This record gives sequence, structure tokens and C-alpha cells, in this order.
Amino acid sequence: MLPTPPSAADSKESGTIKIKATFRDRIGIVADVSTMITRFGLNIVHMEVIRNQELTDVYVEIENTDSIHDKDFFIERFREINDFRRIERIETLPHEEKTNRFTVVLDNISDGVLSIDREGRITTINAVACKAFMKTPAEVVGKKLDSFAIPDYHLLQCLDGTKLNNVKQNLITPGGRYQYFSTCKPIYDAERRIIGAVEIAKDMQEIKKLAQSLSEDSRICFSDIIGRNSTIKEAIAFAEKIAATDISISIYGGSGTGKELFAKAIHSSSGRQGPFVPINCAALPENLLESELFGYVGGAFTGGRKEGKPGLFEIAENGTVFLDEIAEMPLVSQAKMLRLIQEKAVRRIGGAKEIPISARIVTATNKNLELLVQEKKFRQDLYYRISVLPIHIPPLKQRLGDIADLAEHFLFLLANRLGKAVPRMSPQALERLQGHEWPGNVRELKNVIERAAILCESEVIDEHYILFSHELNTFTTSPLERPVQLARPLKNQVIEFEKRIIQQTFADSKSVRRTASALQISHPALLKKMKKYGMKTVRTSTLG
Repeated sequence: MLPTPPSAADSKESGTIKIKATFRDRIGIVADVSTMITRFGLNIVHMEVIRNQELTDVYVEIENTDSIHDKDFFIERFREINDFRRIERIETLPHEEKTNRFTVVLDNISDGVLSIDREGRITTINAVACKAFMKTPAEVVGKKLDSFAIPDYHLLQCLDGTKLNNVKQNLITPGGRYQYFSTCKPIYDAERRIIGAVEIAKDMQEIKKLAQSLSEDSRICFSDIIGRNSTIKEAIAFAEKIAATDISISIYGGSGTGKELFAKAIHSSSGRQGPFVPINCAALPENLLESELFGYVGGAFTGGRKEGKPGLFEIAENGTVFLDEIAEMPLVSQAKMLRLIQEKAVRRIGGAKEIPISARIVTATNKNLELLVQEKKFRQDLYYRISVLPIHIPPLKQRLGDIADLAEHFLFLLANRLGKAVPRMSPQALERLQGHEWPGNVRELKNVIERAAILCESEVIDEHYILFSHELNTFTTSPLERPVQLARPLKNQVIEFEKRIIQQTFADSKSVRRTASALQISHPALLKKMKKYGMKTVRTSTLG
């Protein structure tokens, strides 16, 4: 017999309570729980049962609990049910947690989502769709879709089996006209009966923004610069710090260290909306360099445009002009560049009009400008103007620990470019890379990695495919013709020679079985050796 609850009111809570009770799994638990609750004169709003190995969790939402003066006393009565283990009050039931997670996912989708049941009542709506309706979910869910008096709405048609895919729609709402591409489909149950319909609405303005962003060149950011070395990290941190200023920046570093990469990242982080305009000062003769930099008026040159031509500083309005190899700029052009920086204006060749400029100047060189100033090969006043904030990029030989990350990055880029998987680097190949001096720095490394990946016919790039520029003249595509390295241990050379023989024979035979027959070994033995050496057992065409 159930004890009578005490008359003292220990709690003033009312409404509903939610409970999770755990029992040893057995038949009749749900009936026992239901009986106990009804004896208190309470209603069960919702019940869920989750079995977990030898235990059963019973989740119950109970209403009319305001009639219980002491809810703790009521909860303790669960302990009297056979095979009781534990009990606790909870805030949400499992199905509510699932619904909450589902709602969070829907509300973070950039498309509008709306679903209805068989009677045309709205069952689901996310934040984007609510914004279009200018309603809250509570004002919409459960209401008939046609009660909103929306003309030309096609979701209801899907209840008859109609499907719409990316159809342009115009929706007139209290918030104005909403143009979107609509995809509507019926919702089926397990027996393929239509139980509702769902619509995905893609905002046309968002589509236009996406198309515009995809059509623009991807901007290089500082996160695109790979390096764990402390020196390169310090250079990146300094560049990030000064990127938003309008002061001229000079980047110093050897050929191939990534000076233009830094310049692009600086431009991307500067907040400037204008273009990034690069020019190599060493690539053009003096007269052509000046016409490119400063522009010219009509009639200034024989064969020039009649209407004249704007210079790069005009084109780069509110952007960045990157002057690469600034040390190679002729002294006469340096004088004009100094005036441009001082006056923040440019005068086209052959013209008298001063044109204001707003472009930021970033220069780069692989030479020692201070030494060139001493040798009278570079103007001292211009040097002080452009070297206010210098950035020094270390050579690759000072950051050998970054080679593995850089190699992996270049292989990833190559795989995307070729649209196929590429080999991975072996530890021996990485060791060979780290033993090189790298006069060409990161640019040279990129070339070496791509060359190795294209020449390699197995899944792993070993050290023999790592070829530096001075080795290309003696390189042969036939591995059997490569010279034996007498200084290496005999065992290593025998293994390498065996690998070369298998590669050459497989390339000629075009199948594993014919290769095994030609080498007079069993098919399984050959497969084992090919797996050991990381060779592909299916012949692919060689690029190059």
C-alpha cells in the first residue's frame, strides 16, 4: 500500500517535473512506474525508455504536480519499485535534446528551411525562413501554410507528389520582396506514402555574393605562409602587426624565400579595398619601367596610345603597389619615385598635371641596400623613405625543420592541380632534402618536390627521386642506368638494385604476372616485394 504523502508543504513548485529513473532491466518496469504515478493522481505527459546493457533508463515528464505538497517525497517513492537503482530530476528529456540539437543545426544553415505535414500545417521552420516571414517559430509552427495568404506558393503542390528543383521564386512578405531559388520535395514514410513536404530556399543575394567571391582571385593571408621556425614566425607576427598601417614596407630576403607572398598577405590584412599591383623593376628597361609606373599622356611616345595610359600607382588606387627587385631600379627612376612618395602624387610622362595617389608601397629586394647606398648605386634618401618598416625573411637553409611541412603542402597543391593522388615522401627523401643548401630557397624546394612526384611511379617518393638542379644533366629515366654509389653499404645497394629491376621490368611488362614470369619468381613473392617497396601493382601512365 502506498503511504499517504505528508501534509506539510516543503516545496511550492507547480506545473510539471521531469525525472530519469534507472532500474535493472526486466519485464514490467514501465507498468510499475505508470501505476505508481497514477496512484498519486498525476498525468504522464511523455515517457521514454532507453535500454543500456543490463539497465533501463525511464524518462518521464509528469504534469499536475502542483497537487503534490512535497515533490521530494513523491520522487523518493520510486525507490520502492523493484530493481530500482537511482533517480534524478532533469531539465530536458532525450527527445527534447535531439530537437534542440536539430534546431541549432537548422538555424545555422544559410538557406531557408520549411516543412509541412499532410494537412499543410507548418512543422519545421529555421531562423532564415522566420526572417523572411518576419515571424517567430512559435507564431508559425502548427499553423496552416495557406493561412499566411502567400501568393504563388508551391510547397503545397508537393503534397500531390510534385517536385521543384531550383525554381526562381518571388515571395512578398511584410519585410518586402524575397527572391530565392526553391527546391521542394515530398516527404515519404516507410511505406512510400506522402506525409508532408519540405522546401529549401536559397537567397539570390547570397548566391550572387558567393559567385562574386568565387570569381575573385583568392587573397593570400598570413595563415597561408607555412613555417614553424621561430625566425619565420617572428617575421609573420611583425608583418601582421604593421599590415594595417599606411607606412612603406621593405621586405628583405633571398631569391625564392617568399617576398611576394608576404607582400600579398600584407595587402590582404591591410583593409585596403584596391588591387594588389606587382611589378618587377629588373624586368623592364628604364623608359618602359617609368611608363608602367607613372603612366603617360597622349602623344608622349611614338606608338603609344593616343589617349595616354594611367600608371600602376593610379590603377592601384587605395590598394598596394609591390615593387619587386627595387635595387635594380635606375637612379633616374629612383629620383622620380622619391618625389612620388614625398608628394603623394604622380605626374604622367609628358604631362604637367599632378594626380593624387592613395596606393601603399611595399618594396622587396634580395640585395643589401645599405651597401648599394655606400657604393652610390642606390639613393640614400629613397632608402630611408622605403625602409621605415623592414621585414627580413630567413633563407630556407636556416629553417630546415619546415621542409617536411612545405613538402607536404606542395604535394597537396600538386594533387589538386592534377586531380589525382600523388606519392608521399619517405623519411630518406626528407633526410636528403634537409641535407641540401637550398640556394633557390622555397621556390627551389617546390620545383624539386613537383619533379619527384611526377617522376615517381610508386606510392612513396624515395631519395633517388630527389634531384637537384646540378643533377639534372646526368639524370636518366632508366633506373638501371644510374650509377652505383660505392660509398654506400652493400646491403642497401642490393635492395635498391632489386627495386630498380622490378620497376623497370614492371614498366616493360605492363602486368604483375608477366613481371613475375620474366623475373622467374612466384606471383605472391613479387606482390610481397612490391608492397615492401611501396610500388603500385596497377600500372599508371607517367607524367612528364
